[in-house]
Amino acid sequence: MDSLTQITLGAAVGEAVLGRKAGNRAMLWGAVGGTIPDLDVFANFVTDEMTALAFHRGISHSFFFAVLAPFAFGWLTHRLYQSGLYQRTGYRVGASVIVIGFVLGFVNLVPYLITQNFSLPVLVWTLGIGAFFLLLLWLFYWRKPAREVHTSYRDWVLLWFWAIFTHPLLDACTPYGTQLFQPFWDYRVAFNTIAVVDPIYTLPFLLCLLIAMRFTREHPRRRWFNWLGISLSSAYLVFTFYHKMRIDSIFERSLQEQGITYHRYTTSPTIFNNVLWQGTAEGDTAYYHGMYSFFDPEERVTSFATLPKNHDLLEGLENERDLRILRWFSKDYYNVLRRPDGTLQLNDLRYGSGDGTFDEPSDYIFRFTLEEKNGRWVARQTREDARVDSGAFRQLWDRMMGKVEQ
Repeated sequence: MDSLTQITLGAAVGEAVLGRKAGNRAMLWGAVGGTIPDLDVFANFVTDEMTALAFHRGISHSFFFAVLAPFAFGWLTHRLYQSGLYQRTGYRVGASVIVIGFVLGFVNLVPYLITQNFSLPVLVWTLGIGAFFLLLLWLFYWRKPAREVHTSYRDWVLLWFWAIFTHPLLDACTPYGTQLFQPFWDYRVAFNTIAVVDPIYTLPFLLCLLIAMRFTREHPRRRWFNWLGISLSSAYLVFTFYHKMRIDSIFERSLQEQGITYHRYTTSPTIFNNVLWQGTAEGDTAYYHGMYSFFDPEERVTSFATLPKNHDLLEGLENERDLRILRWFSKDYYNVLRRPDGTLQLNDLRYGSGDGTFDEPSDYIFRFTLEEKNGRWVARQTREDARVDSGAFRQLWDRMMGKVEQ
């Protein structure tokens, strides 16, 4: 899931585990714990693109890491509060600014790594959110003497465990997939029930957390609002599994009605919602891609786009490292195109296209070019001509609301 969602989840878990003993500090350290697994994105700066692609949601998102890392982080945090340093105003201000600055920098970094373009709107929004949190800290934290924290090493280990452990569990519900069993197995668990960004999951959760922050650690409403947020988000997540079962049934029936023979299929929600879903079925020589919204007038996929596999274009390249990573990443739901400039383009079909059509190579959301360099084939994600503007969002909204072009 997106960074804001994981920060919210981590903070709520931290509050649930240690809020009565540590107050807002529990939320803060929980938010940090909810961010730690995603620090693997920094691999983009120290290694090649395909290695970073395979590394993301790997060991840092595994059960192995979630079990072992909390002992180290718990020891460090316990030592900090044993020392009494947390009671000094300079430490509280400095630590708060560093943590908020790091989180805001991280939130801006992730969109840049995805699009290779700096986003001014994201920067403005994050700076505004950062200023809001700094104001809250000034009003309710920095100006007041620090309350003593009476916690044990075990308390901190539990906080770090639940903050880190819940991160990959939530990520496993997205189509991207999560390597929960690293370093023993690189299988990517993906339940495909929720998009990597879903405001309906995040915003009520975040609102409840912000309300909970306003109450003292002993106030019963603090825990009530925190658990309300956890309950709402969990209920919605369970609801997405129900949606997944319904869409699978509709997708299977639609394939049969249209006489499409297939070996397997995958379905997942489109970005920002759980109403509009897409599916890809694999046949002998082609894939079949369709979309369905729960607001569609008929309970079926009305049409499927036929996408030739063109796997023969990769003949002789089966052992190329970058190609093997892409096949593993896409779970073999991919086709190949020859671009106008002669280079090959591999498309991960699980993510479909931006507008539901596949007329141009740039229509595919997740696409990679393959070029021969110094005797080996190198893959890189291509983002040119990607259309992310108000028109694209309007098109997504219209299709989500069941407006189907005839």
